[in-house]
Amino acid sequence: MRCRILSATLLLAGCGGPLSTLAPSGPVAAEIAWLWWAMLAGAGVITLFVLGLLALAFGRPRETSTRRWTHGLGLWFSLGVLTLLLGAGLVVGERILPRDDGAVTVRAHAFQWGWSFTHEGADGAPVESAGLMHIPAGQPVDILITSEDVIHSFWVPRLAGKMDAIPGRTNRLRLIADSPGVYAGLCAEFCGRGHAGMRFDVQAHADWPPENWPPEPERGRQ
Repeated sequence: MRCRILSATLLLAGCGGPLSTLAPSGPVAAEIAWLWWAMLAGAGVITLFVLGLLALAFGRPRETSTRRWTHGLGLWFSLGVLTLLLGAGLVVGERILPRDDGAVTVRAHAFQWGWSFTHEGADGAPVESAGLMHIPAGQPVDILITSEDVIHSFWVPRLAGKMDAIPGRTNRLRLIADSPGVYAGLCAEFCGRGHAGMRFDVQAHADWPPENWPPEPERGRQ
């Protein structure tokens, strides 16, 4: 009994923390979390159905229609569930796409093994920071993601999904922070021996552009 309780505690602990996709702090991340729960529910329905068939297999022999099992239940049931999940995925994907709506733009540049960020300052001049990205809270932000060397991946689990940083290409990712605060981010694509330490923070400000803030920690180039 104690082992079961401990196992359940450990599993639930994995659903929280600064890098949890199931603790969204913005509408984009909330859409992704909702899709995750929908996929889990769909997988659960199919699993229960298969377990029910397994239980029936241990019962007494009975006359059944082969077509009923292979087409009706085996094919159409699974196809129906998977179609609903695919539709949900398409709807969520369309909702979180960047749009031409005047969103704030921040540039995120990846390199082995760190991140540099550039946004427009209060005087209109570009402001660069290393290892700490500044965004406004409560406003849509488009991140323009680039790479200097190999493929990296930009990910702030509580604000948005992942987006690859590819050399020679600029990818755009939409994110929104519901409230001011600091959110953890990381590189989600293995990129060499320094990959594990390729992390950064996102600071969402109530005022934008921020006039003054403490100097950023130097976690970029060494």
